[in-house]
Amino acid sequence: MNTVDTELHPAAPKDFIRAMIENDLNARRHAGVQTRFPPEPNGYLHLGHAKSICLNFGVAQEFSGACNLRFDDTNPLKESQEYVDSIRKDVRWMGFTWTNECYASDYFEQLYAFAEALIFAGKAYVDSQTMEEIRTNRGTLTKVGVDSPYRTRSVEENIALFRQMRDGQFADGAHVLRAKIDMAAANIVMRDPTLYRIRRATHHRTGNTWCIYPLYDFTHCISDSLEKITHSLCTLEFANNRELYDWVLESLNLFPSRQTEFARLSITRTILSKRKLIQLVEEKHVAGWDDPRMPTLSGMRRRGVPPEALRDFCQRIGVARAENTVDFSLLEFCIREHLNTTAPRAMAVLDPLKLIIENYPEGQVEWFDLPLTPDAPEKGVRRIPFSREIWIEREDFREDAPKKFFRLAPGQEVRLRCAYYITCKAVQKDENGNITALVCTYDPQSRGGGTPDNRKVKGTLHWVSASHATPITVRLYDHLFTQDDPDNVPDGQSFIDTINPASLVTVSALSDPTVAALKPGETVQFERLGYFCADADSTPEDTVFNRTATLKDTWAKMEKR
Repeated sequence: MNTVDTELHPAAPKDFIRAMIENDLNARRHAGVQTRFPPEPNGYLHLGHAKSICLNFGVAQEFSGACNLRFDDTNPLKESQEYVDSIRKDVRWMGFTWTNECYASDYFEQLYAFAEALIFAGKAYVDSQTMEEIRTNRGTLTKVGVDSPYRTRSVEENIALFRQMRDGQFADGAHVLRAKIDMAAANIVMRDPTLYRIRRATHHRTGNTWCIYPLYDFTHCISDSLEKITHSLCTLEFANNRELYDWVLESLNLFPSRQTEFARLSITRTILSKRKLIQLVEEKHVAGWDDPRMPTLSGMRRRGVPPEALRDFCQRIGVARAENTVDFSLLEFCIREHLNTTAPRAMAVLDPLKLIIENYPEGQVEWFDLPLTPDAPEKGVRRIPFSREIWIEREDFREDAPKKFFRLAPGQEVRLRCAYYITCKAVQKDENGNITALVCTYDPQSRGGGTPDNRKVKGTLHWVSASHATPITVRLYDHLFTQDDPDNVPDGQSFIDTINPASLVTVSALSDPTVAALKPGETVQFERLGYFCADADSTPEDTVFNRTATLKDTWAKMEKR
C-alpha cells in the first residue's frame, strides 16, 4: 500500500482523471487502482515531474490503491545509477513512498519473448533498411508511407535474424525489428514502428548481457501490463502513441492497462526540457544539477523550497487536458505561504552601513527577546543583542531623501526593530565623499517601540549589533532566464542567449548570532529581506545562505487585479 501521510497530502479537487477513475471503480472495471511513476533515469527530476509524482501517487492514495516507482531504463547510452539514486531521493523528499520499485530492465527476457511472439503471429519483421531510409519511407502527414522491401520476409527468416541480432552477430544499425501494422495509417506512429534496435552499450543494471534493446513504445505498455497498472497517466505528447500502446497489448492479449493523457507543466522563466537542462550542466552555465537556479527537484531542495510548497503548487495548478503556462510567481507564492508560518526569523544586513548611537553607554549590551516564529510561540524566542554600534542596510539611509522616504535621513527619526527610536544627527564620510558611518541619538524611553508621548514614526529598520555580528555569505538567486519563454527566441539564437547574467549575485553580509545554529538545508526568514536556506558549502568559519524567495508577493497582487 501507498504509505503517504494524508495530513501532508489533502484531497485534491476532482479533475477529469479522478472523475474517470471514480467512474471506472463504480462500473467495476477494476477492483482497485494501481498507478506508476515511470521516469527514465537519464537526468534529474524537475518541476514537471513533481506534477506527475503528485498525480500518480496522489490518486493511488486517494483511492486506497498502490503506486509503483518504475525506471524506464531501455537506453543504456544515457542512463546511469547516479540518476536512479537521485530519483529515489527526490520522490522520498516530495513525501511519497512507492509500493514496488520496478525497472523496465526487469522485463528484458519477457519483452524479448513478446517480440518473438509478434514475429510468429506475423505482426513483426526484421528490417534491414538504414535509419534514413526508414525515416524517408515512413511518409508525412500528407503522404502515405512506403512498404519496406523486407516487409515480406518469412516468419522463419525474421526469427532467425532476430535471434542473430540478440546474439551480437550484426553491427549496430544493421537491422531493426519493426511492427507490421499499416504504412498508410493516418497516425504516423502506426506506420510500422520500430520495436528493437541493436545497441552495444553497457547497461547500468544488466551490464553487457544484451546488445539489443527495446524501444520505449514497446516497453512501456508491456511494463504497465505486467505490473497490472490500471491507469497509465502520461503527458499530452504521448497522446498519438496511445493507439500503438493499445495495439501492442491487444496483439499480445495482455492485461489492458489504460493510458490517459494530461497537460504537462509549462512555467514562465523556466526550461523543463531534460536535453536542455543537460546542456546547461555540461556547458557549465550552472554549477550542477542541484544549482538553486535549476528547476530540478534537487535544485529546489538546495534553494530551500519546502516539499509542502511544491505539493501545494501542484494542487493549485490542477490537472487539465489543455496546455497552459503557469506564472513562476505562483510557485513563489506557495513557497512564501508555507515558510511564513514555519521559518524562524533572524536579522541580517546585506550591504552594511555602520550606525553609532552617540548617547548610548559605551560597553553596554542589552538583549531583546523576539518570537522565533511569530505564528508559533511554542517554538520559543530568539535573543538579539543591542549595543552602541550597529549595522543597518545602506539602502535604508538617504542623505538627500525624497519627500516620501520614511527610512533614515538627516534629522529624521525611525524605529529600530524591537529596540529604540533613533534620530540621525551627522554623516561621516571618507576623503572621496563616500559615507562610512552615521551618528545618531536614541530615546531611552522608547525601548520596545513606544514612547510616553505616543509619538509615531513611519519607518522601522532591521539591524545587527556590530560587536556581535556574524559574517555570512549570501547568494542572491534570480530567474535563470531574462524572458518568460526562453524557447521562443529569434532565428539564429538559442535559449542559452536568454540566460540572465545577474541570476546569481554573491555578497558578504552580517547577521545576528542566532543563525549560527542553522544546519545545511534549514531555512530562515531574514526580516525585510526574504527567505534564505543554509547551504552545504558552509564552513565553521562562514555560513553560506541561498535566497529561496523574496518577500515581494507579485502573484497575490496579480490575483487582485
